[in-house]
Amino acid sequence: MIKMVVFDMAGTTLNEDNVVYKTVQSSINQAGFNVSLDAVLAAGAGKEKLQAIKSVLADMDVHDDNIAQNIFSHFNESLHQAYQTLHVTEQNNASHVFNVLKEKGITVVLNTGYSRAIATMLLAKLGWVQGTHYDLLITASDVAQNRPHPDMIFSAMQQAGIENGAAVIKVGDSTIDVEEGRNAGCDISIGITTGAHTKEQLANAQPSYIIDDLSEILTIIQSHPYQVA
Repeated sequence: MIKMVVFDMAGTTLNEDNVVYKTVQSSINQAGFNVSLDAVLAAGAGKEKLQAIKSVLADMDVHDDNIAQNIFSHFNESLHQAYQTLHVTEQNNASHVFNVLKEKGITVVLNTGYSRAIATMLLAKLGWVQGTHYDLLITASDVAQNRPHPDMIFSAMQQAGIENGAAVIKVGDSTIDVEEGRNAGCDISIGITTGAHTKEQLANAQPSYIIDDLSEILTIIQSHPYQVA
């Protein structure tokens, strides 16, 4: 029986026009580099943002922690400014899917490579409230190890009293989301094409399914051998 669905945030359940990764890109380039947004998404999507910066730099054979920390500090300042006017919308059918899952008694979890402060700001812009729109929020700043480690999913499972990963579905728009689900023992890890990575990139992580719209999750749950009775 499926008891929990863990959703990534940006690119999966909400659309913030890639402002975070665009800010990562501009912060890196202002430090004297020349990296494209596609390169930032390929190396950093889904990761805690300091680690995302380090991963992008590593792809350019730059491994200086001081450089990464300075870029990260600039990133945080720039992102705070960007959020003042940022328009955030939900991805197609997000609220509908949440409602249907909650009606079935399935716990709806949001998890993210953002810090809790950033995630909370995004949710406030959407008007999503814990206990009403979703059940739990687990962020990169809440756990010791971030994606692809399974700590965030394990934390959600512990809080919900779920012991078996077979009862959990992970959904995300990046390959690292798929890896996170697999590392947590989720029987189903779903890649969605609405965000950071293309269908071809997602396929490289070998997800259980690749979908184009969140509503497809409902069909997957009904056809799964651990489906809700």
